Amino acid sequence: MNDFRVLVLYADAERITFKYTRSDTIVDGFGVHVEGINVDPNLLTLYQQADSAGRGNLPALRTRQPFGTAKVNEVKVAVRDNGAFMDPRSRKDWWR
Repeated sequence: MNDFRVLVLYADAERITFKYTRSDTIVDGFGVHVEGINVDPNLLTLYQQADSAGRGNLPALRTRQPFGTAKVNEVKVAVRDNGAFMDPRSRKDWWR
């Protein structure tokens, strides 16, 4: 993706989802979900326009490009790979 690093798969005013490939699906590879933020208004507008136009050209971000600011003192981040969401606090179930 040239010097672009992540594709914006979803965005609203308070959350965003990135994907580290050009594929418009979260099914394969790594995705990152960030909540509790104020998504940059320009980026949100770009996403909404691309989504309305059929998602053929979703916005992408470069390394270290800002995508929003924290709403409060806590931001929630989840990383997803090909498997299901797993909570490392639940070691008895799967973590070894």
